[in-house]
Amino acid sequence: MVDTKVETLLKVAECGSFVAAAKQLCITQPAVSQHIKALEEELNVRIFERNTGKLVVTRQGEEVIQCAKKMMGLYNGLRQSLSDGQRMLTHLTVGVTHTAESNPIAEALAKYCSQNPNVNIKMITNTISNLYTMLKSYEVDLAIVEGRISDPKIRYLLLDTDYLVLAVSPGHPFAKKSMVTLGELKKERMILRLPDSGTRNLFVAHLESNNMSINDFNVILEVDNMATIKDLIRRDFGVSILARSVCLDELKKGKIVALPVENLSMMREINIAYHIDFTHFDILREIVRSYNETLRSYR
Repeated sequence: MVDTKVETLLKVAECGSFVAAAKQLCITQPAVSQHIKALEEELNVRIFERNTGKLVVTRQGEEVIQCAKKMMGLYNGLRQSLSDGQRMLTHLTVGVTHTAESNPIAEALAKYCSQNPNVNIKMITNTISNLYTMLKSYEVDLAIVEGRISDPKIRYLLLDTDYLVLAVSPGHPFAKKSMVTLGELKKERMILRLPDSGTRNLFVAHLESNNMSINDFNVILEVDNMATIKDLIRRDFGVSILARSVCLDELKKGKIVALPVENLSMMREINIAYHIDFTHFDILREIVRSYNETLRSYR
């Protein structure tokens, strides 16, 4: 049902090269060029420009590619739905942020699948902005995200309420305190998430509300991987601002101590985001139930 020219376009966009796309599609490079040219003539736009030998997507080309992703997502969803109907199965692709990947959601999804053998879930990790793009283009069915955005095509179901904490090793002097001041925190070696993470942005926003900047702090390392940050904290290489939900196992085992920071509440929602077309509400309710059951095991 999907035009082969659309498949070719998406492969070129993925590979960034006509030659590489041709190899993966097992067709000739001239055939790839012809497909792209035909699409450009059909839509009366220029999709790609060559800039110093590199393939550059034009502004209109970005729109075409996003639409092509939606078409492919809908088509793949139809194929999967028809196949599931024949076998009484449901396949879901769930996108999670790096924070959600480290909190109980992965365990909750695994528990849900073990209790419902007719459901198969594929979990992928990405940034919040990319997850929203994938949700809108039907590349993911659900996205576990922190907070919400205003979009009439996206609905939300509250999964949990989370808050950021200062995470330190049990041997750190702060571990015996009930709260840490911003002045005390300034003197510490800090290991933080990357600047594009929701956790980092929430921390920065609260600092700015207190007329402070992230540059006032001694950030020695920026890390994308949550497990790496927690390992470095446990070994007392520094302290970090993390979502409490990602530290539940370490808190229970006494490997990390979590403290509030004075004047920084840093609370946020964890939501299941889904497209307005999504209809499996029974699955949403069951995922929430499984998540709450998983949380109780950490208490």
